[in-house]
Amino acid sequence: MAGGESDDDFIGPPVPDYIKNMIQSNESSNSDDEMIGPPVPKRFSSHESVQDSEEDEFIGPPVPKEYLNKDSDDESDNDEVVEEQTSSIPSSSDVTITHGNKAVTALSVDPAGARLATGSIDYEVMFWDFAGMDNTLQSFRSMNPCGNHPVKGLQYSTTGDTILIISGMSQAKVLDRDGHEVMECVKGDQYIADMSRTKGHTAPLTGGCWHPRQRDEFLTSSEDSTCRLWDVKQPFGQKNVIKCRAQNGLKTTPTACAYNRDGSLVVCACVDGSIQMWDHRKMFVNTSHLLRNAHQSGSEVSSINFSYLGSTFVTRGCDDTLKLWDLRAFKKPVQVINDLFSRYSQTDCMFSPDDSLVITGQSLKRNEKEGKLLFFNSKTLDKVKEITVTDSHVIRTLWHPRLQQIFVGCGNGIVKIYYDDKRSMRGAKLCASKTRTKTKQVEVVAAQQIITPHALPMFRQDKPKSNRKKMEKDRLDPVKSHRPDLPIKSGQGGRVAASGSTLSSYVIRNLGLSKKIEDDQDPREAILRYAKEAEENPYWIAPAYKNTQPKTIFQNTENEAEAESTDEPANKKQKT
Repeated sequence: MAGGESDDDFIGPPVPDYIKNMIQSNESSNSDDEMIGPPVPKRFSSHESVQDSEEDEFIGPPVPKEYLNKDSDDESDNDEVVEEQTSSIPSSSDVTITHGNKAVTALSVDPAGARLATGSIDYEVMFWDFAGMDNTLQSFRSMNPCGNHPVKGLQYSTTGDTILIISGMSQAKVLDRDGHEVMECVKGDQYIADMSRTKGHTAPLTGGCWHPRQRDEFLTSSEDSTCRLWDVKQPFGQKNVIKCRAQNGLKTTPTACAYNRDGSLVVCACVDGSIQMWDHRKMFVNTSHLLRNAHQSGSEVSSINFSYLGSTFVTRGCDDTLKLWDLRAFKKPVQVINDLFSRYSQTDCMFSPDDSLVITGQSLKRNEKEGKLLFFNSKTLDKVKEITVTDSHVIRTLWHPRLQQIFVGCGNGIVKIYYDDKRSMRGAKLCASKTRTKTKQVEVVAAQQIITPHALPMFRQDKPKSNRKKMEKDRLDPVKSHRPDLPIKSGQGGRVAASGSTLSSYVIRNLGLSKKIEDDQDPREAILRYAKEAEENPYWIAPAYKNTQPKTIFQNTENEAEAESTDEPANKKQKT
């Protein structure tokens, strides 16, 4: 190339055109049409995203959508899961049952979903029958089974024929479905130091529950640092005694107790913050699972609840936490939620029937006005939904798996029942739509009929056959068919007008006024006025005593005047 002015002066073989095109394509980006070979697909030539390009221009099989934008699909999947979990919560409708004015600290529904039992710190237990209630929601039985002790827990047995009552006393009670007592646990001897030597608890109870597989066995925990297993058929002593020990070997108080889903483990949470488990098939000496400092030491664990699969469980503590645990990795919690205020030692938590959600209640803090029911994901404990229940604390929660209804016990004495119009069945849905029918009042009270089959004809009572025949017979009776006397305006014929209808008014008006006695009249003269007539014409008493009656002597008035003139006392006067 001479002087660098043109390529024609270059000595040598000519440069191919495709090389010149490649050089020009590097200098400018608009020369793709002149390139020799198949055209480059727009998917790789343009700067647009893969999703915006047309799949028809791509040579080869289409790329699956799950690989195009994986992050956005994960977010959409999570949103779909949350929406599905939210839609599974039966909260479209609700009804309110009023237990009283104080906090509802115990709540239980039988397995069939026919009856509800509620207990409160006002010592009262109420039974509700959904099939027999109308929309007024009145209980059919109310009782004080434990005297002046607050009711801490209620639970129906697996068969639903008995109910366990845990109260502030040291003796648990078992009642039947109608509230009649079946069994009362024995009270232990409080002067014995070794708790395994006594026949029962010696301090107030803290919790209790039924065995999930054995219908007659139940578990109780007490402030005497023991958990005891009982049998309904053996009411005079416990089956086994479990002693709860702290890390230093001293006693510690269990605050909550439970069985796992198959009943192979007995679990309790203690005041020192530990969770202790024993194998139900072995001697209750050494623990099978033990974790110290699971919750804050000195705070009560109000609830322990296992999932329906049985491998995980949740605990609710008064240290304002909710913790999710896995038995396969029991050294630390899987997830923890903080800042869940709990005022009552009966605040509980539980899993939903499909194990996808964890439910718990939250108490009111200072200056708060809304008690909430919270729903969390059972794997990550992310909040899925919250429901504002009432203006008081939310203490007890229960999601019945058969009814698909949620029962919430509150601090102001009400029980809120949430249900879905489509997915829920029976339960509160029955009585919410049932109107109250007024009973007809019977005004005529029928007289009792005395049947005397062998009496004389004159003493026999005729059986009423029909109203028409009875009226015809009464018409022939002159007494019954007699027309009542008409009212009169003046007294005549022994009858008195309305103004003087009583005998006393008649006597006063006709006799007393005509024969008045003056106040200044001498009564002696009034009596002696009729003495002469009585002597001449005796009628009443005188004829009977005429022969034996002494002669009446009256004192003369002249002698009285002489006696007054003398100064001698009256008792020395001579008798005449």
